[in-house]
Amino acid sequence: MRHQEIIPNLFRMEHQKMISVLIRSFGTEYLEVAEDIVSDTFLAAAELWGLKGLPENPAGWLYVTAKNKALDHLRRNKLFREKIVPNVMADAKTGVEQFDLDLSEAHVKDSQLAMLFVVCNPYNKPAAQIALALNLLCGFGADEIAAAFLTDREVIYKRLQRAKQQLRLNQVAVEQPSTAQIKERLPEVLMTLYLVFNEGYYSEGASKLIREDLCKEAMRLMILLTESPLTALPTTHALLALMCFHASRFDARTDNNGEVVLYRDQNRKLWEQPLIDKGRYYMHKAMEKKQEMTPEISRFHLEAGIAFWHSFPEEQQQKWPQILKLYDQLLLLEYSPMAALNRAYALSKVEGKTAAIQEAEKIGLKNHHLYHSLLGELYEGVVDEKAKFHLEKARELAKSADARRILDGKLRILKGN
Repeated sequence: MRHQEIIPNLFRMEHQKMISVLIRSFGTEYLEVAEDIVSDTFLAAAELWGLKGLPENPAGWLYVTAKNKALDHLRRNKLFREKIVPNVMADAKTGVEQFDLDLSEAHVKDSQLAMLFVVCNPYNKPAAQIALALNLLCGFGADEIAAAFLTDREVIYKRLQRAKQQLRLNQVAVEQPSTAQIKERLPEVLMTLYLVFNEGYYSEGASKLIREDLCKEAMRLMILLTESPLTALPTTHALLALMCFHASRFDARTDNNGEVVLYRDQNRKLWEQPLIDKGRYYMHKAMEKKQEMTPEISRFHLEAGIAFWHSFPEEQQQKWPQILKLYDQLLLLEYSPMAALNRAYALSKVEGKTAAIQEAEKIGLKNHHLYHSLLGELYEGVVDEKAKFHLEKARELAKSADARRILDGKLRILKGN
């Protein structure tokens, strides 16, 4: 494999490891220094490997180079040296040459776990936390994050700069969270990763590659949380189960032309069974641990349960009654209009379209295309004129080309074209 092909893969895999270890060594006050060292390391790899070819152990070469560049910075910058060396060495008198970067697997995992709690610090708003997670923990640049968020690169760049400044100003420590901190802050960490995954899975405009990468990175960080005894809690396993169930349908969600395929029209043969099996495994762990540790059930348990039943074929008689029951519980726990819309669809499968229409119209999301899209589908075959009205309204409100194409297809079927 040529260096042009291997460097992007290595960057995605190793960038977040080196960043986490360096920031843990230096502190968030010197976050930019850590980023510069990692960037310089990959730049050196691109230049040298292009001339001399790939080293025998590319990842090992990157680690040694990053360590040497950190040493160079310590030698050149007296203020940096005086502040950092006492913090990272038991005996500062032994000098900079003894400085080492611990890139062992255990230390890397501990550092990444610590960085998750740094990134999801309440000093920053949720949108900034997501951007920081993508940048520092997943190796995404401002351009890629902007593409995922369907926004301007400059907006993301400024958001990242402000978020990093907050970490520096508040001198947020990079350390293993205590049990009390985990109890207090884990919900924020899980919600950030949930939103990162959703940005990928439900993205309306980013490229397929970026969408898949977002989902994979969220799942990688979730696996990290399940591997630590400190964070392997019921809600953690439930959220990873939810991600596995959704990710199993990734390939079936678009056709050969890249257009969105609705759930009911997906080719089940394209669903990834190993991921469904993993989802069921983590779901079992979530319920098992829930019984051991707490009687509470989280929204992630309920959403994972809904996704679990969606993995069954339509012939499974209990499928839609179980989904409806879980939506009822979810709405009692944490009401949202979107969940209410989804419940209305499940209700139509259990009690028929008339009952579902009555419930859907109570939600009143008149300015959202999904509200009108659902009513258009429910009214079809009941009052076709109303179905046509709602589908046309949905098309008018839809923001993405994919959504408009789907609605055009529904209108053509309704009109018999």
